[in-house]
Amino acid sequence: MEREHMGMNRTGIQMSPNDAKAMQDIEPGVQEAGGEEARSRVCAAYIAEAGALGSVPLPATLRGAVATGSMLFKGENPQLLIDKLGERIAFERTGTRLYDALIAKCEVLLDDTISMTLDDLRRIRADEARHMALVADAVDTLGGDPTAVTPSGDLAGVESIGLIQVINDPRTSIAQCLHAILTAELSDRSGWEILIALADAHDLDDLVLQFSEALDAEREHVALVETWYAESIGLTYGDVTLGGAHDA
Repeated sequence: MEREHMGMNRTGIQMSPNDAKAMQDIEPGVQEAGGEEARSRVCAAYIAEAGALGSVPLPATLRGAVATGSMLFKGENPQLLIDKLGERIAFERTGTRLYDALIAKCEVLLDDTISMTLDDLRRIRADEARHMALVADAVDTLGGDPTAVTPSGDLAGVESIGLIQVINDPRTSIAQCLHAILTAELSDRSGWEILIALADAHDLDDLVLQFSEALDAEREHVALVETWYAESIGLTYGDVTLGGAHDA
């Protein structure tokens, strides 16, 4: 596995002491135009005038309208549930793409210094794709449109941009990519826990069961990626295999 190396890194201020001193020696009469207070006023104006990130789509079918109306009648919050279902669709779609990119990189760089295999990655990638389809089916069952971008779905897509950039960057190592994947998997696990709680609050027992099975898989993903990442930076605290077995 590739290790980090020492090189001519010029990003630190200590690489140019004279320039560093000049940057810090500000003339007494020179001040930032307007200062922090002016910046805060500009930001506050944008925040006050901005609208919402988006909206949860209205039911496009009679079945959806009936389901939503029933939830509202019982004092529930169907729009939050639909919003979070849209978030999981977006995030699982991104997860599938992250593993596609990691597989492509590992086909070139992976060696036998860590326990991760291409087959492991392909199986997790299949899990992510299956989870996306599972949530899309749930939205369709509730009478919603699984192709609609909800506010939280939009947010999840923007949040994931940096992770995708990390793994698609040809310069990043497998260890660096696994760090990004671990960030995604930890967020994914939390997202499923929240979604299960929302489904339970709406008495959607079938979805609670299906989502709980997905959460079990995501917990396994976290354990695996944690192990692979530790191995990739030279640490070892036990192998984790697909199937949940932990070897001391």
